[in-house]
Amino acid sequence: MNKNLFYILMVFAMIFWGASWISTKVLTNYINEYELVFLRMGICFITMFPIIYFYKLSFKVDTKAVYLILIASLILTLYSIFMFLGVKHGTASFGGALVTTLIPIITFVLIAILNKKTISLKHSFALILGAFGVLNMLNIWNFDLSEIFSKDTLYFLLASVLWSILTIITAKATKINAFVFTFYTY
Repeated sequence: MNKNLFYILMVFAMIFWGASWISTKVLTNYINEYELVFLRMGICFITMFPIIYFYKLSFKVDTKAVYLILIASLILTLYSIFMFLGVKHGTASFGGALVTTLIPIITFVLIAILNKKTISLKHSFALILGAFGVLNMLNIWNFDLSEIFSKDTLYFLLASVLWSILTIITAKATKINAFVFTFYTY
């Protein structure tokens, strides 16, 4: 694939990611979190089937992959519920910005904890700088304490942690194609 096409597709991916937060906010007026999860998972499951079939990928999975798929499915479902509830009670722009920017920070910290590694001074500085950047981007300095510690912020924090855990679990599924793993997860 040529690099220009890749960059164009990446831009579209980011646009659709951002639009998913806005469309979720609109959907909160019409459906509940369980209907959203069902629709989201169902649509993804159905649309991935032709991709797997077109690329002639094997649907076979080993026992370890089944275990990881079940855990990933549960976490993805919980993430979707918390994301929906956060957007329902809060704003799509705040959630999209907070969750998206916290995920790499939380993932890094979780991996360090799981691998029992100390975080170096350089990495600590980068994490603090990243966290400060998130807070600054969200203009947290103009919020009052009730807004900062509201339930929508808690939902978004839980969604960030869950997506980070999902990232780590997905990385452990090395003996299965990523499309097939995602297909079964949905």
